[in-house]
Amino acid sequence: MNKREISEIRKQFKKDNSAITRICGCYVDAQKQIRTSLKESFFALSEEEIFKYYEIFRKSLSGTIGKNLHSLEYAARDEGADSAHALLMRLRDDRLTDDETVDAFFNKVIENYDYGENYYIILIHSAYDVPGKTSDNEDLFDASTEVYNHILCCICPVSLSEPGLSYNELTNHIEERPRDWWVQPPMTGFLFPSFDDRSANIHGILYFSKNPEELHSEFIETCLGAPSPVSFKSQKETFQTILADTLGDACEYGIIRQIHENLTDLTEEHKEDTEPLRLSMPEVRDLLESSGVEPNRLEHFDQVYESAAGKEMSLLVPAITGSGKFAVKTPDVDIRVKPERLDLIETRFIDGRRCLVIAVENNVEVNGMPVKMWKDGQE
Repeated sequence: MNKREISEIRKQFKKDNSAITRICGCYVDAQKQIRTSLKESFFALSEEEIFKYYEIFRKSLSGTIGKNLHSLEYAARDEGADSAHALLMRLRDDRLTDDETVDAFFNKVIENYDYGENYYIILIHSAYDVPGKTSDNEDLFDASTEVYNHILCCICPVSLSEPGLSYNELTNHIEERPRDWWVQPPMTGFLFPSFDDRSANIHGILYFSKNPEELHSEFIETCLGAPSPVSFKSQKETFQTILADTLGDACEYGIIRQIHENLTDLTEEHKEDTEPLRLSMPEVRDLLESSGVEPNRLEHFDQVYESAAGKEMSLLVPAITGSGKFAVKTPDVDIRVKPERLDLIETRFIDGRRCLVIAVENNVEVNGMPVKMWKDGQE
C-alpha cells in the first residue's frame, strides 16, 4: 500500500463515516489471562467511546512506510486451508460474527505475542464503499467501484495511571487521585486484506509497529502467516556491510561522501513518490559505480550483496540514509551536515596533519550562545 491508499482508509475513522460493522476486544493481563472481552456492534458503543476508538484506529495506520508500516505479501504456500491466512479470511468473511473464530484468533495472539504486561486486543470489521475517482483524483460518491471488506487489529498496552493529586468538586478538597488502568495508543496492528490499487488484495497485509525495531517477528509469522519485514536498522547495517566488504581498504572519505550525495539526489528526484524508494542489487551496484568505486572492487559485488542481503532483497533509501544528514565521527568530535551543504567541508593537510576544514560565515552559536568567530577587522 502507498501513502495515498493508507490515507484513504485512515480517513474512514471519523465521525461522519459509519463503515465499521462490529468490534471485538480482549483484555489480557501480564500472566496471559483474559480478564474481559467485548463482542458487539460498533455503534452500540457510546459516542465518547467511539471517538476514542477512532483515535486508536488512526494511530495504527500512521508512521513511515517501510519503518512503521510494512506491506507484506503472502506466497501460495502461506495460504493453505489450515494457515493463519485462512483464519484471517474467515474473520473477514464472517464479519467477526462467529465467536469461535474470533476466540481462536485471540487465543493465538495471546500464545504468540511476547509483551509481558497488560494489553488490549481490538478487532474490527469494516465495509468501505469505495468511491470512483475522476481523472483529477476527485471522489465520485455515486460511482462506487466495490465494497472493501476488511478487518483491522490493534494491540494496545494497558498501563496503570501515575499517582497524583486532583481536585474533588464534590468535597471541595484536593485529594489523592484514584489510579486506574488506561488503554494507550497501539504498539502493534494490521489491516487485512491490504488495499492495493484501491481494491482488496487478499494476498497482502499491512502491518504496523510503533517501535520500528520491535517488529514481533514470531507474532507476524505465526498469527499472520506472513514473512517478517526487515527493520530500518537492519537494512542500514546490511548496506554498511555491503560497502565494507566491497570497498575493503579502499573505503575512503571521498567515496562515502559521493555515495551520500548521490543518495540525496535520488531522494530529491523521488520525493513526490507515494512509495519509498528502494534499490535492488543492480541499482546498488550502479550507485557504487557512479560514486567512483573502481571496477576491480565491483568484480565480486554480486556475491557480496547476496551474502549480506539475499539476491532478491531491495534496500529502502530512507533506511540506509537515516536522518539524511552527513555525519562524521571521531573519538572526540561529531560533525553533522545538511546533505545540500557538503560543500562546507573540505579535507586538507595542515602543518603535516590530516584535517577536516569547515567553512563558517555568520550565525555561529557555541553552547546556544551566538558568537563571533574572529575579532573585528581580523581576516
